[in-house]
Amino acid sequence: MKTIIEMVNYTRLDCVMGSAALMRKTLVEAGHHVRHRSAFGTRLLDQPLMRNVLADLALESEAATTLTLRLAGAADRAVRGDDGERMFRRIATAVGKYWVTKRGPAFTAEALECLGGNGYVEESGMPRHYREAPLLSIWEGSGNVNALDVLRALTREPATADALFAELALARGADARLDAAVARLKDGLREADQTGARRMVERMALTLQASPLVRHAPAEAADAFCATRLGGDWGHAFGTLPRSAELDRILGRALPVG
Repeated sequence: MKTIIEMVNYTRLDCVMGSAALMRKTLVEAGHHVRHRSAFGTRLLDQPLMRNVLADLALESEAATTLTLRLAGAADRAVRGDDGERMFRRIATAVGKYWVTKRGPAFTAEALECLGGNGYVEESGMPRHYREAPLLSIWEGSGNVNALDVLRALTREPATADALFAELALARGADARLDAAVARLKDGLREADQTGARRMVERMALTLQASPLVRHAPAEAADAFCATRLGGDWGHAFGTLPRSAELDRILGRALPVG
């Protein structure tokens, strides 16, 4: 059984990596298009609303990549005998598989839309990305399967919760919104059940993404992520970052020059 669980964890991690990579690829392709496409005499990249969309996508991509790298590190250290990392990997891989791969289809759809009608035709390559994104969410356990697996880990291996909160504690005090989100998550675990499993896993994922961002990412990225994903200063679609977000700095970090 242990061998099967190990195989499932690695396959799930492959899906998370694939989805994060696909986000990055579609972001760069969308960024290239809007940098070189003009409408009414102005580059699309210079349009404030388009910059908001791309900056929002850039935040989502960076958060997905950061969590993916953390999971990969945990997988490596778990194999080398680190029990704390093994417990963290046990729960965090299922959390990452649920959230990152589920964000992929919405992300690729928004990136496709940046190309307008060109993004809809096969020659752009975007339709292929859009078809691939849902597969990464379905393969090796759909959303419900991974949400239920998180519940199973919490019930059968309580040390997984300790590992999760030990990870989040590394960022304690760095951002009040993250601290508040972690506190809400702890309270919510007491009432964890199947009905609320998806919401609980979503909160886990967002705090696990925010934690390394506030510790290691530039302030503009960490602040914008916490303000929107944790603080509620966000709409219901990409491109709804608040006016306080430093769009130029976010985009300057995310998109290659040229």
